[in-house]
Parts: sequence; C-alpha cells; structure tokens
Amino acid sequence: MSAQQMMKVFVTRRIPQEGMKILQKAAGMCNLSVWDCDEPVPRAELLKGVAGAHGLLCLLSDKIDTEVLDAAGPNLKVISTLSVGFDHLAIDEIKKRGIRVGYTPDVLTDATAELTVALLLATARRLPEGVEEVKNGGWSTWKPLWLCGYGLSGSTVGVIGLGRIGLAIARRLKPFGVKRLLYTGRQPKPQAQEVEGEYVPLDTLLSESDFVVVSCSLTPETQGLCDQTFFSKMKKTAIFINTSRGAVVNQEDLFKALGSGQIAAAGLDVTTPEPLPTDHPLLTLNNCVVLPHIGSATYNTRGVMGELSANNLLAGLRDTEMPSELKL
Repeated sequence: MSAQQMMKVFVTRRIPQEGMKILQKAAGMCNLSVWDCDEPVPRAELLKGVAGAHGLLCLLSDKIDTEVLDAAGPNLKVISTLSVGFDHLAIDEIKKRGIRVGYTPDVLTDATAELTVALLLATARRLPEGVEEVKNGGWSTWKPLWLCGYGLSGSTVGVIGLGRIGLAIARRLKPFGVKRLLYTGRQPKPQAQEVEGEYVPLDTLLSESDFVVVSCSLTPETQGLCDQTFFSKMKKTAIFINTSRGAVVNQEDLFKALGSGQIAAAGLDVTTPEPLPTDHPLLTLNNCVVLPHIGSATYNTRGVMGELSANNLLAGLRDTEMPSELKL
C-alpha cells in the first residue's frame, strides 16, 4: 500500500503490549501515531493527533465529542475504545456521521466482579481501618467490639443492574451464605433464576438490603440516582458499593449519609471526578473506602482488552466484522 493510501491511526495512550503488537503488525496498512504515555493525552494534542485520522483508539478518560470528530474530519471511519463503557463518546453525533464503534465488553466481567466482592468485604469488615491500626500502633490488646463490621452470611444483597457484571457479582456472593438476592432494573432477567434473584422495585431493594451494590450503566435515568432520597431509604446498618460509574452517585449526599450515620459504610471504585482530589470530604471518613478505578486491573484482563480494542480498530479500517461492535 502506497504512502498516499496508508490509513492514519491515532492511539490516545500507551496501551497493553498485546494490543500494540497487533497494531504494529498492521504497519503495511496503517500509519500509526501513539501518545506514548501513561497519562491522558492533553486536549490540544488529541485534537492535533486525530486530524485526518481514519481510525481512533481511545480510553474512557478521553472525551470524544463533536470538537474531536470535527478535528478528525471526514476520513474517520472507526473509533475503538478500550473500555466496556461508552459514555465518553458523543454517540448521537458518531452515529450521524456513520462512524463504527468497537468496545470491550465481557472480557472485564470477571475481574470487575472479583474487585466488587473484594471492595464489599474490605468495606464491610473494615480492612483498611485494620491495616492502619496495625501501622500506627492502635493495635493494643484484643477487644470484644473493636473493628467489628458486617458479614454476608444470612444477609440480603440488593444488586442494581443485573447485567453481565451484576450477575457475575451475584454468582460470587451467593456462596458466602447470602439468604436473599434482590435486584432491580428496567425489566426482570431470566438469568436471575441462576442466583435465585428476586425482581423488586427499587424502594423495596433499598429498604430490605443489608448490602446495596450498584452495577448499572450510566444513562440519563441513572445519573444522580443515588442521592439523599435514595440513601434515606436504606438501613442504617447497610453497606453501599459502587463499581459502575461515578456519576450515578451524588457524592455530597453520600458524604452526608455516611457522616450522619444514615448508612453504615460505602465502598467506591468509581468517583466524580477521577482522580478524586486528595482533599475531597469523602476521603476524611473512616467508613468510606475509595479505590482508584481498578475494577478491570488484572494483567490478563488488560491484555485481552488491548487485543480486542486493536482487533476492533483494524476490522473497522478493513470494513470487516468487528469482534465486538457497539450497535448504534
């Protein structure tokens, strides 16, 4: 393929080697440009890098809006995002321009479900507090009620959004002796039978659950869903866990609910913004565990995500079927 026919590809971040190797093997058809850094590409560099591109491989932290699409111009035919979420993409505008979109669902389901269970246990059993007490000399002698938390055995767990990840979380929690598994969403899910899930209204889930796990996608309906009214319906002994999207939660209301004892504790792997400022009020609370959005952070999962995003991109450039295409 001549230099004039070579298709320009812009990659907005240093991605796992598994993905880069696939892209580098396609050097005969692609003129590859990479923002070779672990930190997000600055906006000005994104607009410059995407100019004239036929393909764009981006991350969840890259806002691909009308300005970026305009900067890319009419050549742009495929956007591949190294994520399962796509709320960073201007989907309506992308659809209007006939641009195909690839994403990476399923491959991070198990890793995210594992992390959610780990976060739930760490929050409910106060593990970060315990580690800190060991380090700062607070561990003196055995005390009957010191660092007591809440267990899963005999509990009721409520999952908001029983999709791929929600179901994977439920599967992992059931063997802990969970008595009831409640879930809510747009409609009942046949696969809920596998975990003996009960489809209930949101208010019922909140009032009856000992653990509330948010695993829904971010939509206009779910944005800000977890607010003061939401938390006021939960048990005072309940644990709140969010590994979906930060914008699902009103963080000011969560801070008040945790500080006033309205709910017992919260564990978050997602926040607004990301990263959360180090002086954020939530970080002053012992009963709030915040992780830096590491739901899919296993070596294997990130490698597979890299491979899938690269293959999606190349399929889009070749006008062939993508391994995982978002249906617009």
